[in-house]
Amino acid sequence: MAIISSKQPTPQQPEDSAVDSLVDLLSDVQAELPIAPQKGRRGTTQKAEKALELPTPTENELLKGDRSAEETQKQEEKIRPQSIKEYVGQKDLKDVLDIAIRAAKARGESMDHLLLYGPPGLGKTTMSLILASEMGVNCKISSAPSLERPRDIVGLLMNLQEGDVLFIDEIHRLPRVTEEILYPAMEDFRVEITIGKGQSARTRSLPLPKFTMVGATTKVGALSSPLRDRFGLIQRLRFYELDELTQIVLRTAALLDTPIDHTGAEEIARRARGTPRIANRLLKRVRDFSQVKEDGTINQSIASEALELFNVDPCGLDWTDRRMLSVMIERFNGGPVGLETMAASTGEDAQTIEEVYEPYLMQIGYLTRTPRGRMATAAAWKHLGFEPPAGGQLNLLG
Repeated sequence: MAIISSKQPTPQQPEDSAVDSLVDLLSDVQAELPIAPQKGRRGTTQKAEKALELPTPTENELLKGDRSAEETQKQEEKIRPQSIKEYVGQKDLKDVLDIAIRAAKARGESMDHLLLYGPPGLGKTTMSLILASEMGVNCKISSAPSLERPRDIVGLLMNLQEGDVLFIDEIHRLPRVTEEILYPAMEDFRVEITIGKGQSARTRSLPLPKFTMVGATTKVGALSSPLRDRFGLIQRLRFYELDELTQIVLRTAALLDTPIDHTGAEEIARRARGTPRIANRLLKRVRDFSQVKEDGTINQSIASEALELFNVDPCGLDWTDRRMLSVMIERFNGGPVGLETMAASTGEDAQTIEEVYEPYLMQIGYLTRTPRGRMATAAAWKHLGFEPPAGGQLNLLG
């Protein structure tokens, strides 16, 4: 006896209508329309409405909040350079991008995909905004951790216009599935969408407008080879020189209406670790100190006094940096000492020491890594006021 199920299979939707439905769904997602409360669910709707019964702010409060947020955003945007000519430093990078931009504009095409890598705070996001401004197109900014699901990157790609710049920060953190969607998008300007499941699954290719992908990363080695090879330009951002950072501090101070002389700007730049982001941050802290303690004008003595208050010494070392070196010198005679031992002695996490503090100390020549552990150099001994041991540190390796 045959068993007949009461659940009859629904007829399959034609391929074209299925694709049209999917495209319509994507369009709805991209439009980001507000979702109206569903009818027929009185209990849920009433509870939601009751939960949303909050005190209504007055019109003046709303205007005041909007103005403050808008002023803060405009101030931050004002600090960023708007063109390559205003961008201070990174001369080699600017020359390469200037040629690429001019060539692309002469051909009437979008620029090749660009990968920028280097330490944080050197201007990768700013450079992507300048690139879009020079090309006369829009710049869509996103970060890799926010693109967890395939629908996130598909919606972002489908919303691009011809020639737009898509900037993805920390691109080395892209999930594997999202990264694979980018392969045909970057190379062939199309996105592959799978419709259905199992034996009835079908793949459709949707065309994309030609765009420029700009990826930024602090760990270029963490990128997979297929993704890295799809970038036409791969450029490294270097640390800034003292005169370049001084120009940046003077420019930011002028935009913030903060009186400052050249000696004050140079003092701030000297302690900024070669990073514009740190220089601008220190300038704001010195500005606060000058407005409260002095007449608001920043010179060398005021900048030095303010930065000493914030535990930033003339080499840019903060309290934790100096503690690491002093513990290494006072307790372990300058090393060698293992990473786990340093973490236990200073109370800092081993990964934080290795990834946050050690790189800068090694760049300025105050710390070295050896097979036997970390060692403080003679320059670190002198900077902290200690007398280096006779014969030099290298003899400890014998």
